[in-house]
Amino acid sequence: MDENSVPHATPPEASSPLVVALFGLTFVTGIIDAVSFLGLGHVFTANMTGNVVLLGFAVGGSADLSVGRSLAALCAFATGSAVGGRLTHERQRTPARQLLIAMHAETLLLCVAAGAALIAGGDTSFARLSPVIVLTAVAMGLRNAVVRKLAVPDLTTTVLTLTVTGLAADSVLGGGAAPRTGRRLLSVLAMGSGALVGTMLVRPLGMWVPLVVAACVVAGLAVYLYLSERSTKREDGAQVPPQGRALLFDTDVLP
Repeated sequence: MDENSVPHATPPEASSPLVVALFGLTFVTGIIDAVSFLGLGHVFTANMTGNVVLLGFAVGGSADLSVGRSLAALCAFATGSAVGGRLTHERQRTPARQLLIAMHAETLLLCVAAGAALIAGGDTSFARLSPVIVLTAVAMGLRNAVVRKLAVPDLTTTVLTLTVTGLAADSVLGGGAAPRTGRRLLSVLAMGSGALVGTMLVRPLGMWVPLVVAACVVAGLAVYLYLSERSTKREDGAQVPPQGRALLFDTDVLP
């Protein structure tokens, strides 16, 4: 297939399966933030802005914070992002296919992290919890790199700073026309709801339960996105001449 004929990513519609999946992943981020901060010793494995701040506090000698945990999360997140960068630089993959691969990897990493958390039990030492920190951070870094490449407005899935800024700055009070208000509010609600669910699960049941829940949500979203994209491709294939269908499905079909 000629390089010039490779389809380029275009911003998806607000109601597209890709956007729905991103909302679900934002919910999962809330769960991961709750697990990491409440269960892994005051560290973030999804939100690197908060993690860098916590690292600064730890270096400054603040009690109950760990330089090692924050550094481990930061390095693991960067590693996952590098892998995600490799994934997104493959031009022949559609945006949905790139996200699907990242979601498959995230599901696997979260399941392994849940197993590591179950083995650790009540041991909160860095040695016992470091696998959970590394696995969840790699998963979040990989996903974040792919979502960044998708560049869907107000749906980064891991941070809300620009979303909240846009919500206020573009509001009627800010002199704007309030574009994408519903999407922005839903993003905030999704992450907050995930954090609430994560907190309600991690305190009485331990870290492994919310990690399993998060993995199941990601897996369900991956199935939904796959089936939606497959249905779309079938509809597209029905609209092209028979001689063109082989090219369409051989070069751009989901796995």
